[in-house]
Amino acid sequence: MIRPAVAALLALFFSTPASAQLQAPRVDDLLPQSLQEANAAAVASTDGSEPGDAAYGAFQRGYYLTALSLALDRAAEGDAAAQTLVAEIYAGGLGVAQDLAAAAYWYALASDNGDRLASFELAMMYQEGRGVEKDRQRAADLFRLAADRGSISAKYNLGLLHIEGIHAEPDLVRAAELIREAADAGFAAAQYDYGTLLMEGAGTRPDPEAAAEYIGLAAEQGLPAAQVEYATLLYLGRGIEQDREAAVRWYAKAAEAGNAVAQNRYAILLAAGEGVTLDLGEAAMWRALARRQGLKDPKLDELLASIPPEELERAEERARFWPSEPPTAVAGGSAPALVPPATPATP
Repeated sequence: MIRPAVAALLALFFSTPASAQLQAPRVDDLLPQSLQEANAAAVASTDGSEPGDAAYGAFQRGYYLTALSLALDRAAEGDAAAQTLVAEIYAGGLGVAQDLAAAAYWYALASDNGDRLASFELAMMYQEGRGVEKDRQRAADLFRLAADRGSISAKYNLGLLHIEGIHAEPDLVRAAELIREAADAGFAAAQYDYGTLLMEGAGTRPDPEAAAEYIGLAAEQGLPAAQVEYATLLYLGRGIEQDREAAVRWYAKAAEAGNAVAQNRYAILLAAGEGVTLDLGEAAMWRALARRQGLKDPKLDELLASIPPEELERAEERARFWPSEPPTAVAGGSAPALVPPATPATP
């Protein structure tokens, strides 16, 4: 099963001539989630480019004003790492009022001075229109610059742009190369996306076994969508030996993380007793949770048609309090009143 956002991008790539792709704004809202995932990994992917001095030490300890004071002198002298540190403080509002325009200014100076993290962060700002006027072409150019400088996060984002084919040349082969580099560097979203490309044979030859391996790596890193995909591969035996008990475990992990698709599929397996002990009450609870997110499944409803009304009521009550359990019932079948404890009397 192909990842929805990447599937939409690939469908656009294959179905639309390159000249028409440049006029296709409807894919704009497909990228932010992946871009935001990449942003979370940006600092980890700088490979030691941070300033290893008193300013950065103060920053790590949470002394942001001290870090800013120490970094500003070096930043004014053109030190790229110090300029990036100043930008990070303003971008995050760390010890100072958040000032995205100031952050963009310092990121731009640091990028001009060769800092790849600054180039990546500035690209994100242009991509999303934060602190600067939104300019996706400028963002693409900065992603390319940061990627050339070795930023793993920028390579991943540039790969997505090559799939989108609007602000970077439509090129699935180059996209797969870039996304694989990010995947091999341990970036979970890239592992998932590269596994998707391998499974579909998009930009690379089809390789279901390698695809399952990459998607499994992303699942192990806790990416719920990858956990759902990996569970499905295990259930079907696609690219990996069929193991329905393992599939149940991965669906359960993603369900616990709040993924509606996983909640629905876990409920189906519980209701059918497939790969797990049959438990209609537990299945009904997970169905209720999936429904809460708008996912309804008539086939699951059929599987649960025989559940006794009182058991169904208990399951739906558990779903209302999930992930906590509902209050314990007292004698007579009524739950205790949820009231604050009495204030002790004053002697």
